[in-house]
Amino acid sequence: MAWLLLVLAGFCEVGFTTCLGKAKEASGNQALAWMLGFFLTLSLSMYLLYKATQTLPLGTAYAVWTGIGAVGTVLVGIFIFKEPLSFWRLFFIATLIGSIIGLKAVTT
Repeated sequence: MAWLLLVLAGFCEVGFTTCLGKAKEASGNQALAWMLGFFLTLSLSMYLLYKATQTLPLGTAYAVWTGIGAVGTVLVGIFIFKEPLSFWRLFFIATLIGSIIGLKAVTT
């Protein structure tokens, strides 16, 4: 159950970074709505990370959480915000995913 909470926390991290990017592009009430989404997903992400660390080792949980957030945010950047895609970006995303899987494999 803790791993599921941790994955959800990572997805919420992607959510709050996405909201932050969208707020930057918006103005007025639309920017305010994106910022509200940012604060809600940020809060949920932190709470879920907290719950996951009650069972999982802190270092592993934090590394996996940031890894999911980093990979997800790069993918959102590529597909939603039209950031550049290159071989090296994909290569390092793949190594990060491998590291996340490795941490999961060695944590009991």
